[in-house]
Formats: sequence, structure tokens, C-alpha cells
Amino acid sequence: QVQLVESGGGSVQAGGSLELSCAVSGRTTNDYSMRWFRQTPEKGREFVAAINWSGSNPVYNDPVKGRFTISRNNAKNTGYLQMNSLKVEDTGVYYCNALQAWGLGTQVTVSS
Repeated sequence: QVQLVESGGGSVQAGGSLELSCAVSGRTTNDYSMRWFRQTPEKGREFVAAINWSGSNPVYNDPVKGRFTISRNNAKNTGYLQMNSLKVEDTGVYYCNALQAWGLGTQVTVSS
């Protein structure tokens, strides 16, 4: 059974940075894409970024383009979301998604 565990969330001021991690267990191969979503009461669950199994061709939602970077380390079965120049509107619970599984999420709070 595949399990995803996010970490790295926290509270930062606007303009700051955080790096989220998503550890994947229960899978012996890396032939899957990984995605990050975020959820807020106002917008619901929103797509943030995706990356394929090889780590190439990342895709980003427009609000985070140029500020967030998605990556993965297949040797560690871990995905990452580097978030720079954070804005108040980036606040939310961030979830990792892969292989039809979801993590429990990690809270990101950006204050002005």
C-alpha cells in the first residue's frame, strides 16, 4: 500500500521561503508522476505543480510560476516543492499526490 508523508510546512513572512518534502513508501519503482496541491477554505483544493517520473517537464499553475520549483529524488523516493518569494495568498494546506494516494498535508502560513 502506497503511503505519502508531507513535511516542511511552517509559518513565514511574505517574501520568505520554505521547502516541502513528500516521502513515498510502499512502491518499489519510480515510474509515477507526483503532484502538489494546496487547499484553502476560499478556493478549495487547487493544483500547484506536477513532475513526471524522470523529473523532466515540470508543470506549474500560473500563480506559482517563477516562484516554486518541483523536483524529486528517485533514489530517496521523495519529492520536493521549493517555494520562494512566498505571498500571503500561498497560505494553505499543501498535499502531495501520487499513484492515486494522498498525504495528510502540511500547513503553510504566510504572514504580511
